[in-house]
Amino acid sequence: MKSKKLSEKIVKTFKSNGFILCEPDVLLDSEYIIQRSGENFRRSMLTFENENGKIMCLRPDLTVASCIKYLEKKSKSKIYYSGQAYRRTNKKNSDLINDQLGIEILGSKNQPQDDYKVIKTILNSVEKIKCKKIQIKVGDISLFKTLINSLDMPERWKLRLIRHFWRPKYFEELLKRLEKNSDIDSETFDTDKKRFYEMKEMDQDKIIAGRNISEILKRFNKKIEDPRSFNEGKEIVRIIRSFLNIRCKLSKLDKKLFDFIKKNNLKKNIFQDFKSIQSLKKLKQDVNFITNFGRDIEYYTGIVFEIFSGKKEIARGGRYDDLLKSLGAKKNIPAVGAAINLNNI
Repeated sequence: MKSKKLSEKIVKTFKSNGFILCEPDVLLDSEYIIQRSGENFRRSMLTFENENGKIMCLRPDLTVASCIKYLEKKSKSKIYYSGQAYRRTNKKNSDLINDQLGIEILGSKNQPQDDYKVIKTILNSVEKIKCKKIQIKVGDISLFKTLINSLDMPERWKLRLIRHFWRPKYFEELLKRLEKNSDIDSETFDTDKKRFYEMKEMDQDKIIAGRNISEILKRFNKKIEDPRSFNEGKEIVRIIRSFLNIRCKLSKLDKKLFDFIKKNNLKKNIFQDFKSIQSLKKLKQDVNFITNFGRDIEYYTGIVFEIFSGKKEIARGGRYDDLLKSLGAKKNIPAVGAAINLNNI
C-alpha cells in the first residue's frame, strides 16, 4: 500500500464503526464477470489465460470482488477491505494499479441509515488522516428513473433512456432522436420480434449480459406491444434537459425540485420518497447536489457521491441494489459502499 500509517488510521476508523475485514480474491474468472456485468468492466479488465486455458482477470474493482465473496457466503454483510484494483483507463496520468480501502453494507434494508452511515464513516476516515478543504458532490440515479417513469411517453423510450443513462454520448443521441420523434425502423422492429420468439424456446435461466432470458423477454415483449405513434418527444426532452441541469447546494434542493415540478406541471409527490438525500443534510461539510452526476459507473442505482480534498477526488461510492443479482444472486440485494483512493492522498 502507498502509506501504511494512513491505511492503519483508516482501518481503525472502519473497525470502530463495526465493519469486519473481507479479503476479496485478486484473480477472478473473467467469464463470471463478462456474463454478469456491463461494458465498463469488460473494457477495463486485465485478462490472461491460465494453465487450464481459462481466461482469468485481475480484479478491476474491489466492490465487485467483495460482492462475489459475499455471494459465496465467505464474508459478513458489513465489511471493509484493503487492497489493490487493476483497471485500464483512457484518462491521462491515471494509475493502472489503485490502492483502495473501502466499506460495503450488503443485504441490509435500512437504506437511508446505511447510505448515511457509509458516507459518514468515509468522512470520519479522511478527517482522521488530516485531509482538508473537504467537499462532497452528490447525485441520485433513482431520481432520474422516477422522473422518466412519471412522464407520458411510450414504454420503449423509458426503457432506453434508463438503460443508457450511464452512457452520456449515446444518451444524448437518444434525446435527439426522441426530440424528432424518430423511432426504430420497421426492419429493426421485425428483427426484435423474430429474436423474441427464438428466445422463448431457450433456457429461461440462462444469463446474457447480466440478465436472464426471462428478464430479456419481458423487455422485448414491452417493446413489441408498445404503440408506434408518439408526437410529444420535443416537450419530453425539454423536461429531461431541464431536470439534468439542476445544480445546487443540498440545502436548496427541495425548493429546486418544487420549482421544477411546478414549472413542468408534474405530479407534486413524485420525489417525496428520497429519504437518503434528506438524511445527508445532517452533514456539516459542503454538499453540492447535481442531478446529472454519477453516470460513469453502470451499476449504481441510487445515491452516488464523490468526496474531494481541495481539487483531488479522494473517495467515491454509492448504492448498487442491482449488482449482486447481476453477479448471480436470485434477487436484488440492497447494497451500498464506498472506497478511498490512497493514490490521490
